[in-house]
Amino acid sequence: MNTPVTRWFKFASPQSFYFLAGKMWPWFAALATVLLLVGLWISFFVAPVDAQQGQGYRIIFVHVPASQMSMLIYLVMAAWAGLGLAFNTRLSGMMASALAPTGALFAFLSLVTGALWGKPMWGAWWVWDARLTSTLILLFLYLGFMALHASIDDPRRADRASAVLALVGAVNVPIIYFSVKWWNTLHQGASVSLKGSSMASTMLTGMLIMVVAFWMYAIAIALVRVRNIILDRERHTEWVKHAVA
Repeated sequence: MNTPVTRWFKFASPQSFYFLAGKMWPWFAALATVLLLVGLWISFFVAPVDAQQGQGYRIIFVHVPASQMSMLIYLVMAAWAGLGLAFNTRLSGMMASALAPTGALFAFLSLVTGALWGKPMWGAWWVWDARLTSTLILLFLYLGFMALHASIDDPRRADRASAVLALVGAVNVPIIYFSVKWWNTLHQGASVSLKGSSMASTMLTGMLIMVVAFWMYAIAIALVRVRNIILDRERHTEWVKHAVA
């Protein structure tokens, strides 16, 4: 039966998803480029100077989206890994592997930009604050996931082993998110929530555009990376020989 569900289900096959990803990633990359340029322009040249933090606050236009993406990508990576572990689907492990380097990049960017913001605001590049420490642990989880996967020669065994690590490490994400509520930390709480925003409208616009830009980038680079993983793992099949010919 050719239903919408079955038509989409065919993309669970690495071969079908390879060609779908090839059509999709340029659009996401183009959106990421445009939104990033607009977001940076608003964030650094249009948004007003903060009354308390001065020009130094502008680092949050990179820090906040990077921090959000580092947590979100880990949850998505863990979800893909869990699907692969539960249903033994080949594409799931490939997607988890494709997402890990991007998540690690955002976690690293979150820590670096946080240090750049923290030095003038707190007088120190680093403090053992609950949110900073749990974000550092998140970076180590990403690196551990990639290292564990690379240390096992059989890709399917590597997928299963790293999936367990990804699922166990997912408990760290809510700790990062709720740390400012659970403990007395130096890190400020969220300026934007479901109840509203304490930011000026121009600042909020720049922030939201940067968040979407980072989303588009993460999707584009994951699609490019998973295509390379598919080619590597399926290189002995006939369709790959024709695809790269």
